[in-house]
Amino acid sequence: MAGDTLLEVTGLKKHFPIKGGVFSKTVGHVYAVDGVSFSLQSGETLGLVGESGCGKSTTGRTVLRLLEPTAGSVKFEGQEITDLDKGDMRALRREMQIIFQDPYASLNPRMTVGSIIGEPLEIHKIARGSEKEDQVASLLEKVGLRSEDMRKYPHEFSGGQRQRIGIARALGLNPKLIVCDEPVSALDVSIQAQVINLLEDLQEEFSLSYLFIAHNLNVVEHISDRVAVMYLGKIVELTTDTELYSNPQHPYTEALLSAVPVPDPTVEKRRIILQGDVPSPINPPSGCHFHTRCPYKEKICEEEVPEFKDIGNGHWVSCHLRT
Repeated sequence: MAGDTLLEVTGLKKHFPIKGGVFSKTVGHVYAVDGVSFSLQSGETLGLVGESGCGKSTTGRTVLRLLEPTAGSVKFEGQEITDLDKGDMRALRREMQIIFQDPYASLNPRMTVGSIIGEPLEIHKIARGSEKEDQVASLLEKVGLRSEDMRKYPHEFSGGQRQRIGIARALGLNPKLIVCDEPVSALDVSIQAQVINLLEDLQEEFSLSYLFIAHNLNVVEHISDRVAVMYLGKIVELTTDTELYSNPQHPYTEALLSAVPVPDPTVEKRRIILQGDVPSPINPPSGCHFHTRCPYKEKICEEEVPEFKDIGNGHWVSCHLRT
């Protein structure tokens, strides 16, 4: 069950400069994350969903300061982390880990599995020698692999097994928060279910909190307690998983959910087809970012940025028509 607030993100922004001209001057910015706010309770899973390019992964990496934020606040257990120096941040890394999307690209092909999982234990002076080897063996068994697998290299494993190695590496420092950056999107559907079930079991055993980033709404529904929907660098809706799927309030959320297939041929679904393409994050639309594709837009949507407001029972939405 969720407990105290573990992570509090307020007004988080990450803008990437665009360089141009002879002197490489900044000629514009990519507004990848543009004012994101959310909180994560201890023991909770918050799903972060949206189309490719909406800023989900950038949000996760900026929260961990793998990317430096342009503006905003990130508090971990009440401590502001955006202004910590390298030494303090390094100590905090034990509490905050990440599982990457591509289980092959995130593992060094020249290192054995034992070295990959054991390296953080040495860096943070947790274990060395035979003690480290015992911990690595234990971690491998926790994620469903064998202790003798530590002698092998990443290319000797399947995609699902490689992702388990990535999970074992993230678990090694006994963190409180794990950012899961699309951890199953590169895997077969049958393997996805195994990895999701493993993450749920580990969450219960180690009292973990997850920021679970994905574009597959079925996966997010299965694992999340609450879900935040992102569009063009902003969160447009945030509520519990059951409330979001049964009572979506933002037009973009409605469109996303209408595209989710139902495994029942007798059920008819009204598919909402959005017009046009996602605008460029270099030059996002004025007012509500979604107004260029919204079937319900009004004049105010083009002119004013909608406030992200609680419309009742912890259901947050950023839409002029709902607030």
